[in-house]
Amino acid sequence: METTRNARQGRFITFEGTEGAGKTTQIRLLKEYLDSLNIDALVTREPGGTEVGEQVRSLLLQHTSLAMDASSELLLMFAARAQHLAQIIFPALRAGAWVICDRFTDASYAYQGGGRGIPEAQIRAIECAVHENFQPDLTVLLTCAPETAMRRVGDRDEEKDRFESESAEFFRRVHAAYLKRVEQDRERFAVIDTEAKIEDVAAAVRQAVASRFSL
Repeated sequence: METTRNARQGRFITFEGTEGAGKTTQIRLLKEYLDSLNIDALVTREPGGTEVGEQVRSLLLQHTSLAMDASSELLLMFAARAQHLAQIIFPALRAGAWVICDRFTDASYAYQGGGRGIPEAQIRAIECAVHENFQPDLTVLLTCAPETAMRRVGDRDEEKDRFESESAEFFRRVHAAYLKRVEQDRERFAVIDTEAKIEDVAAAVRQAVASRFSL
């Protein structure tokens, strides 16, 4: 597995946050902003992004009568991630494109770590095997109150998936785990409150990206 790349080539931006934080909207708006600057940008997601990853995504998100062990869930996430890196992310970055990814490894620390209770050391061991020396150039963490996130998810005109159906306490643990990740790597993160208007959040995202990459 390739774990390094030339920093002068493409840029890797990840978006993190719980369900209902507004990632999908803000990723779309950032892509439009980069397009306006004639920056070649690719949008992808985790789990997913590849044919293998999308099949894993379906397995992870669907409701089933069979319980999934937390470690199995974690390993499936990283299996999809390894394929995603090899097939999509690394080739795009080598070609000079910017990659905007809806979730990456921070989500594993938040959901399988904070949410499911898997020790950080166990997650870190798998992370090292998959992409030891590779991290996003910028991670945008979109935050809002867990109650706001759950209300937004409830307002969607679609059936909740397996993660969206988790309890408020689960999402409080996920949120706390994300904030812990920020404390561990402040330089990489831009934390943006999405309780504000969509256009104000978009402006804050653009500012974070422009500042980080001198646009």
